Amino acid sequence: MEGLIGYGVFFLTMAGIYAVLTLGLNLQWGFTGQFNIGVAGFFAVGAYTSAIVTAPDSAAHLGGFGLPFPIGVAAAAVMSGLAAVAVGWGTMRLRTDYLAIATIGIAEIIRHVLKNEDWLTNGVRGIPGIPRPVETELGLLGVVIGFVILVYLLIERARKSPWGRVLRAIRENENAVMASGKDVADFRLQAFVVGSAIMGLGGALYAHFTAFISPEAFDPLYGTFLIWVMLIAGGSGNNKGALLGTLVIWIVWSGSEILTSRLPVEYVTQAGALRVLLIGVILQVILLYRPEGLLPEERPRLGRPGDG
Repeated sequence: MEGLIGYGVFFLTMAGIYAVLTLGLNLQWGFTGQFNIGVAGFFAVGAYTSAIVTAPDSAAHLGGFGLPFPIGVAAAAVMSGLAAVAVGWGTMRLRTDYLAIATIGIAEIIRHVLKNEDWLTNGVRGIPGIPRPVETELGLLGVVIGFVILVYLLIERARKSPWGRVLRAIRENENAVMASGKDVADFRLQAFVVGSAIMGLGGALYAHFTAFISPEAFDPLYGTFLIWVMLIAGGSGNNKGALLGTLVIWIVWSGSEILTSRLPVEYVTQAGALRVLLIGVILQVILLYRPEGLLPEERPRLGRPGDG
C-alpha cells in the first residue's frame, strides 16, 4: 500500500511538471499559432540553469552557487526567455515553418552542448545533488501543484485580456491584425518568450524533483513529442484542455510502461518502441475523430442583431 501511494505521488508530480510545459506550449501554439518543435531545448535550459544556480559547489561543472530554490526557478525562466529572444528575434516576421526550423536547430544545439561541454554541465555524467525545496515527496507534490495553479491562473487571465485577444486574432487572421495597426511580430515575440519562460520553469521543477539531470532526460521524445500530443489530445487553445490532455496521455504513457516492464527481458526494447507507436496511434485517432481535442477551445459567443 505504501509503495502504491509513493508511486501515485510520483505520477502526479511528473504530471504536474508536464502540465506546466503543456501550458507554455498552449500559449505559443494554442493562442498564437506558433509551431515550436524545440520544446525540449527550453525545458533543458531551465533545468540546467536552476541546477547550476542551486547545486552545492562542485569541480565537475559550472556553478555550485548553492542559492535558494526561488532564485533558481526565476533564473531558469529568465534564461529560457533569453534563449527564446535569440531564436525569435529574426524569425517572428517570417512564416511559421521558419520558426519550426529555428526551434529544431536551437534544441539540437542545446542538446549537443549539454553532452559535450563537460566544464559547463558535466557532460553525459550529469549534475547530481540538486537540492529540493522541501524534504518530503508529498511536500514537493504540493510545490509542483502550486506552480501549476499559478501558471494556469496567469495564462487564463492573459487569455481574457486584450493582449490575449490580440494573440488569438493573429492566429486567426494575421493580415486583419496588421491592418488594425498592431505590430504582429512584436506580439508573436512576446508570446514566444513568455511561453518559453514557462517551459524553463517546468525544467526547473523537474531538476529539483529528480535531484539529478543528464542530457538523456531531454530527448525530443520526452521533451517535445509527448508535450505536443498532450496539448493536441486535450484541446489546443483551451487551458483546461491542456491540463486534461496532460493527465490522459501521462496515464497512457505510464500505464504502458508498467505493462511492458512485466514482459520478458528480451522483449523490453521492442516494447519501448510499441509504446511510442501507441501514442502515435492515439494521436492519429484524435486528429481523425476529434481534431479539436477532448475540450475544444471556448469561442466567444457573438450576439445576434436585436439581442440584449
